[in-house]
Amino acid sequence: MPSKRISNIVFTKNRPLQLHGYLESLQRFGSPQAIQTYIIYKPDLFDTEYELCFRSFPDCVVVREASFHMDFLRLIEQIKTEYILFGIDDFAYFDNIGFDLIDSAFTQIGQELFGFSLRLDPQQMPEDFAAGSVRPVEVQGQTLYALDWTKGQTPSTRYPFELCATVYRTQDLRRLFSRVVSHHWIANRYFRPGSKAARVYGYFFNLRNLYKRLGFFYNPNTLESWCCRYVQRHPDAFGHLLAYRSICGTAIQVNMVNTTTVNEWDDSAKLTVEVLAEKYRQGWRLDLDSLAADKPVQTHSGPERFKLCKKEK
Repeated sequence: MPSKRISNIVFTKNRPLQLHGYLESLQRFGSPQAIQTYIIYKPDLFDTEYELCFRSFPDCVVVREASFHMDFLRLIEQIKTEYILFGIDDFAYFDNIGFDLIDSAFTQIGQELFGFSLRLDPQQMPEDFAAGSVRPVEVQGQTLYALDWTKGQTPSTRYPFELCATVYRTQDLRRLFSRVVSHHWIANRYFRPGSKAARVYGYFFNLRNLYKRLGFFYNPNTLESWCCRYVQRHPDAFGHLLAYRSICGTAIQVNMVNTTTVNEWDDSAKLTVEVLAEKYRQGWRLDLDSLAADKPVQTHSGPERFKLCKKEK
């Protein structure tokens, strides 16, 4: 059996149905023979539903979050693959470009390439083409698009680091994370997330403000925003982004853990996390066939793209 080349790290909280959709879409449209998936799972609600999801994908390694900062960095140190692909539980793939093309792009372009985006394409970058910040690159006989994000014309094209659907070199990310986190010995010894001193501090003061000052990210949002800000402030240390001719997936935003929205497939349904967990128990799953048949053209989609189908048990 060939060794894995990409470590996929996906973050999830309170969305087992959507996580199942993400994992199934990656298995179907990704390169499963090349990818090892790790799930960083924050226990809160729906333990039973999550266990059902984990059993459906036994090859995935589940990390039950106790301290996000420490759990994440420990996982990064353990990873042996050349590349890392991040994921979020409300993202779904509907197309595939193949790992060989990604690997060849990194090999051919070298250190001028920082990330290979699976959610950028020419349709997302018209202003950048007009501004001259995108240039075509031939890899394996296919035309890809190198984006100089330092001259990006939109928020999406000025955003070099994200936790959704971009492949990075593992060594580049280790270098980035080592520069972002605190190296102060007092901070690391006494105030790391989950430490006794940090818990006591939190009784009297805002613990998140302390973490920000010391460089300890405490959830995926702070990990993404702090790392992205560092890359933006040190552009000479990181390369360009590369885009394919069409996007390969979309984030289907129907709930932000606690919000509610109406859905087409069931007018009476509200897409709260509670309702979707119940649907998951009943055998409903994300309809990937509908996504593949009518591919989205935007990196973010709304509830009109959130279609479910009943799976036989």
